[in-house]
Amino acid sequence: MSAAVNRRVVIVTAVHPPSARFLPEAHRSLCAQRLPRGWDWQWVIQEDGRTDAVRPHVPDDPRVSFGQGRPGGPGVARTIALARADGAYVKVLDADDRLTEGALARDLAVLEADPGIGWTTSRALDVLPDGSTAGFPGDPDDGPVERGAVLDFWKANDFRAPVHPATLCVRRELLLALGGWMALPASEDTGLLLALNSVSRGWFCGRAGLLYRKWEGQATGQAAHTDPAERAARMAVVEERARALAGLRWGYPAAD
Repeated sequence: MSAAVNRRVVIVTAVHPPSARFLPEAHRSLCAQRLPRGWDWQWVIQEDGRTDAVRPHVPDDPRVSFGQGRPGGPGVARTIALARADGAYVKVLDADDRLTEGALARDLAVLEADPGIGWTTSRALDVLPDGSTAGFPGDPDDGPVERGAVLDFWKANDFRAPVHPATLCVRRELLLALGGWMALPASEDTGLLLALNSVSRGWFCGRAGLLYRKWEGQATGQAAHTDPAERAARMAVVEERARALAGLRWGYPAAD
């Protein structure tokens, strides 16, 4: 990548028809971001499938790239979108969510200041149907997240991570080294988060960086998401992958 392209944060969004109507709101939250001089952002939107229902909602903006492909779930859509992601950092933004003011600049400040930090997360606020917001209890302190800490907390708290994977910003090379998002029907972002934490230190920002929409059509609200047999299988493979990575004793950045 050229130096100019390298100074870019790539926002990756998977979308399907029910959530496409929220894309303009996500776009407005991106346009409100202010990055340091010389930096810009690129928004890579990937439809999970090929329909005529999403494209009409894609903003007309030269910084926005839209693609379609065979349906395979959000993890597949995000991973294949990386082929169009030209930047040093990759930021997750679900189609129905919004960034808060300053979120990208805060992620960038951490990752640029410390090459030993592989990824960042931030506080998230639920946006309820009536427009009110609610925070998550038990957020960690603002600062570094040590290797293995996410897995330990997740395992001890009924598979609930201490930081929200929907707020992730990650070094592109590290994301690619881990193969992108997990090939799971759900929890693919949690699987990636635990894998990242197995091989690298992260960071948690205590300021809210994401407005997480709660609505009837979201994937995590569907009955299939909580099917006991599937959930147990997802959690098992997520944990085994994280422990296998930790056992390899490979880390980011690599030791000299």
